[in-house]
Amino acid sequence: MKKLIPTICFCLLFGFITKAQTGKVFDNLKVTSGILKSDRNFSIYLPPDYETSKRDYPVLYLLHGAGDDHTGWVQFGEVLHIADKAIKAGKATPMIIVMPDANTGKRGYFNTDDWLYEDFFFNELMPYVEGKYRIKGEKRYRAISGLSMGGGGTFMYALHRPELFSSACPLSASVGMLPQDTVKIKDFAESENKSIDKMRKYFEKHSVISLLDTIPINDVKSVRWFIDCGDEDFLFEGNSLVHISMMKKKIPHEYRVRDGAHNWTYWRESLPEVLKFVSAAFHQH
Repeated sequence: MKKLIPTICFCLLFGFITKAQTGKVFDNLKVTSGILKSDRNFSIYLPPDYETSKRDYPVLYLLHGAGDDHTGWVQFGEVLHIADKAIKAGKATPMIIVMPDANTGKRGYFNTDDWLYEDFFFNELMPYVEGKYRIKGEKRYRAISGLSMGGGGTFMYALHRPELFSSACPLSASVGMLPQDTVKIKDFAESENKSIDKMRKYFEKHSVISLLDTIPINDVKSVRWFIDCGDEDFLFEGNSLVHISMMKKKIPHEYRVRDGAHNWTYWRESLPEVLKFVSAAFHQH
């Protein structure tokens, strides 16, 4: 009987260590929004040592795509497994990952007349989570990424507020209006019952290529860019044109094209690279 005691103790200790090395995801959290006049959901990943340490952590805001919600990266993106694995292997620094819910049909992450989600994100969500959790609230320790519609949100948020993000990693991103799309503005204006001038201004504000022509280059360069899109993705052309525009303007960026389409198989393979990329900024001196 005495010989079993060391074995039992070892098993209990091993179980404790294994548990301590696992991060946690909470996927049914809410923040009350006065701007959107509703409670908005979000999920959060806390790194393995969050509960045992007293230090503050860098943060990655991770945005979902159209038709999905704050649980997309949890359920289909396997964020818990992928982040834990990257941190354990030393390929990513321990970080907090915030996954907001913009599941609102076509309105998504951008401001419209009756849906000020971008205002909510910067003025309510970000202050709330960075006040509630031990997050380092500085540009150097804040990054953003997302897929598809969330990739578009990533581009927009980092271009609209470059002073807030050290890195931006749009994946299979919807990049907004392309030069050849300008003729469609009239059709959009008629379908939305709005003036052509108003629609043009909206599209220019939410077009990556248009913004690259108007935002000071040094502001754009203050963000580290990682752009990733599969060669079989229907959004490949837009991402390629953004890459070409950045090349012409000598904006440093990483541009990745891999074999793949617009699906979770591709994005699950992208996430470890995103975590590695943003961690490089977190570690800069």
